[in-house]
This record gives sequence, C-alpha cells and structure tokens, in this order.
Amino acid sequence: MSFAHLHVHTEYSLLDGSNKIKECVARVKELGMNSVAITDHGCMFGVIDFYRAARAQGIKPILGCDLWITNEEDPAHPFRLTVYCMDHDGYHSLCVLLTRAWLENQCHVKGRGEVKESWLAGEGTKGLIGISGGPEGEIQTLFRRGKTAEAEAAAEKLAHFFPDRFYLDLQRAGRPGDEAAVRFLCNTAAKLELPVVATHPVQFQKKEDFIAHEVRVCIAEGYTLADPKRPKRYTEDQYLKSPEEMMSLFADIPSAIENTVEIAKRCNVDDILSKPQLPLFETPKGMSLDDYIDHLAHDGLEERLEFLYPDEAKRNEVRPRYLERLEYELSIIKKMKFPGYFLIVQEFINWSKTHGVPVGPGRGSGAGSLVAYSLRITDMDPLHYNLLFERFLNPERVSMPDFDVDFCQWNRDKTIQHVKDKYGASAVSQIATFGAMGAKAVVRDVGRVLGMPYGKVDELAKLIPAPPGQDVTLELAKEMEPDFKKKIDGDEQYQELMRYAEPLEGITRNLGMHAGGVLIAPGPLTNFCPLYNQDGQPENTISQFDKHDVENVGLVKFDFLGLTTLTILNKCVEYINKLH
Repeated sequence: MSFAHLHVHTEYSLLDGSNKIKECVARVKELGMNSVAITDHGCMFGVIDFYRAARAQGIKPILGCDLWITNEEDPAHPFRLTVYCMDHDGYHSLCVLLTRAWLENQCHVKGRGEVKESWLAGEGTKGLIGISGGPEGEIQTLFRRGKTAEAEAAAEKLAHFFPDRFYLDLQRAGRPGDEAAVRFLCNTAAKLELPVVATHPVQFQKKEDFIAHEVRVCIAEGYTLADPKRPKRYTEDQYLKSPEEMMSLFADIPSAIENTVEIAKRCNVDDILSKPQLPLFETPKGMSLDDYIDHLAHDGLEERLEFLYPDEAKRNEVRPRYLERLEYELSIIKKMKFPGYFLIVQEFINWSKTHGVPVGPGRGSGAGSLVAYSLRITDMDPLHYNLLFERFLNPERVSMPDFDVDFCQWNRDKTIQHVKDKYGASAVSQIATFGAMGAKAVVRDVGRVLGMPYGKVDELAKLIPAPPGQDVTLELAKEMEPDFKKKIDGDEQYQELMRYAEPLEGITRNLGMHAGGVLIAPGPLTNFCPLYNQDGQPENTISQFDKHDVENVGLVKFDFLGLTTLTILNKCVEYINKLH
C-alpha cells in the first residue's frame, strides 16, 4: 500500500458529501488502495454502512470524524479537528464525544453539535488519533490571521491531548492559501518534532461530479446555483484522487504520504459488530430468567384458562393441550436464549395496562405465541384461532423476536419514560431514520437549484409514475412513461436537469425519527453507538444509526407504536362512563 485516503465525506455528511458509500468503496478498490477513512462532519451516521461495505470489498475501513471544536473567543466560527479510532476504546471515545456534543453543547443557529476543548483532556481521547483539521482547524485559522506564535502554541496544545498520536494535516486542494499553510505546517512540524500527513478533502468521486456536488450543497443549504451570495467552499480538485496523483502532489514531502499508511496501520477496529445484547432484567429472589418466565407463564396461563373456560370440568379437559403447547414454546424460547426479551416486553406492557396507557391486543406473528398470551403481551388465544408459533420464533431461522406493540398515541410517552426510569435514561433512546432523494424529489430539488420555473419542473416531475409499493427510478421512469423520456429528449433544460439529478438520485438527504422503535441497552448506549438530538428536547434524542445498524452493533429494538385508534377508543370509554 502506497497511500490511504484519510479525509472522505460520504452522503451521510448531509451538508457537504456526495459520495455514495458502496460506489465510493468500489472506486477505492478500483484505484488500487486497500484502506480508506470515513470522516463525515460531526456525525457517525454512515459508519456501519461504510464498515460493512468496505469489508465486503476487502478494503480496511478506518472510522473517523470531522469534529467541530467550540471556539470560546469567536463562537460563530468553531475549529475543526479530525480524529480516527485506533481500536474499540477509540470507537467508544468518539461515541461519547459526539453524544455530548449533540446533547450538551449544540449550536442551534447552525444546527451543529460542538465538542468542548476541555473534553479532550485526560481519557477524553483514549484510543483516538488526531490530525489538525485542515484550513478550518485551529492551527491554520490562527496562521491565516497572522498569529503564527499562537498557531504554534495551538499545535503544541493539541499534541498534548493526543500524546504520540497527533499529526499536522497538509492539504493541496486548489484553494487559496493551501501552499502557504503547507510551508508553515512543515516548519512547525520540524520545530515541535511533530509528524505531518497528507490528506485530501474528498467530497465527490470523480472530477466531472463537481457541479452535481455543488447542486447537492445548494439543495442542503437552500441556494440556487446562480446565486451570487452562495458560498463557494469547494474546488474541482476535491475528488477521489488515485495514489499516483497524491504521490505526485506531495512528491516534495514523501513522509506526508508515508504517514497516511502509518495511520491506516494504527487503526484497527474489528469488534463493533455484535450479536444482540439484551438489558439485564431483574428477577425476584435471584431466580434465573428461565425459571422466572416458567413461573410467570404457568401462573398466567391458569388465569387465562379460568377466563376462557369458566366451567371447571371443561377447563380440566382442555388444560393438557394448552400445557403441551406452553412447554413446547418455553423450550424453544429458552433454547434460543430469549426469556429476557419476553420478560422485558411483558413488564412494560403490564405496567402500561395498570397506569392508564391503553395497549392493543397484539398483531403480527407474535399473536401466535401462547407464552405471549399467558404473559399478557397479547390478548388473543392462539389455539382457538389455530395460530402458528413457528411464524414468530423458529430455531432454524435464528433472529430476534419482534413484538409490534400498539400504545395509545397520547400516552405512549408515559411508557417510554417508565422504561427510562427502570433501565436508566442513558440506556434508552429512539432510533434514527434517513430519507433519500427519490425520483420525483430529486427532479424538483435540482430544478429549483438550477433556477428553472416551478411550473416547468412540476410538469416533468408529474410524469414520473408512482405505482403502489414500488420505488421508480429515473431510468425506470423513462421505460414506463414514454412521455417522460420524450420531454427530456426534446428540451435542453430538462437534459441539464437530468445530468445532475441522476447522480444525486437515492443519495441520503435528511434525518428523522423512527415511528415506533425504541432502544434499550445493557448499560449506556454510547458503549454501542453515538446519540443525536436536533432540537435539545430530551424526548427527541435518537441513535445516530438506523434500525438495521443498531441491530448490527448488538442493540435490541422494541416497537412502541403510537396508534390514534386506541386513543379514540379510550376517550369513548371515558365519555361513556361520564355520561352513564
């Protein structure tokens, strides 16, 4: 290996990255490199997607992030600092720093989670490599303002936070001031005996993608491409360069190229993917989980049978059939080591039922479980309806059980708060979702950025078919709707629109909250993933990973679905009781 890219922003860097992860990793392999870093701005949204895609291609993934560091003297202009995880300690340190940034030190005007410098002291950077952060780093910012002595002092200070793990970041990306900064940083490195490293700020994949990237930035920031006030922060040079191009660019500083390989060698995060880990469920008198679920299920079944069969003779007649099914299900649940999951779910459901939170009777494959019925997780007798337990749990298809539980929309938060009180607020959060640019949306967005009349863009977007349950791409739309293709072929403006819309189609655009998913972790969530909060409201804290990625790192998702129907039914009962 001759060079490793250490400064790549992917599509999950929502304001400034245009690299689709799988395509970017494939391009890295095509160019002959065997490692690459992800350093999205102030987040780790795409880390697991990147990690899995890189390993699938035989590429070593280097997990990193561009952190914003609070500038106490000029809060409107924070500094940038790039960090990389050397091992699992580094991964945990980065999760903690980002979580604190978004939950404790958010700049709401810019929507930015910032790290306080004091957090880097002591164990704050354990397992992390730091580099100076390019033009927006503290060192280069002070140098650009003519404060060379202060810039050198800042380099010394940052090196203290990362003992034997700090590098000065050299960049030549075609921006004004790049060359002067390189000379200053090399002199500072010699003076302070610090290593230098050559990075390249990669925002898009190929040189010809520059305008499409500018369109992406305009969509995110609300500008049009022709707006004279639009900030122009990127150059045509910020594509994924080959090792040969980078070695040529830094032929005068070979050690800077060599140190990219050195950093890649030092970063070895191999243990973040994990099997599901359930939170610890406390049982009375130190009973095992297996014994406790046996006890609750048998007692619960007896209560259910008394309700279903008031006649004792009939009850005694059917009991063996129910007990046989119950023992069969319990044996499977214990064999697959899922008693804890059932006990956790039954606890918060039964708490809800006794604390004024209406809960649905159960739906989906979970309704086929007699154990669930006995524990009052569901409210229908699976034997009466001939429902199959194997649709819910099957030892031949090992996967986490998943109860879809409906709660009253108005009162669902009470149950979530109860879970936080029971397991600890740091162990519970909701889950992120990521919205992508679909065919219609990307056409409308790109049309706006290009300054095209709304009516003209709308006319084209309306021709894209939207059959139920099918995602139609722009390419497929041309085949399905001849008028769509005909309009594009006959209009130069539409052709320009499509030139930028096609590479941006499917790219991650925004962040939201999963409708019902709640994480309950065995300890602080930052042991598994970082957290995010956009508006400072505690109830809106979410994971930085989506529902698939949280499961990949070992977290278990519980569904707390808010259902307005339950709310309406509950209010009806209240009013009936008041009136009659």
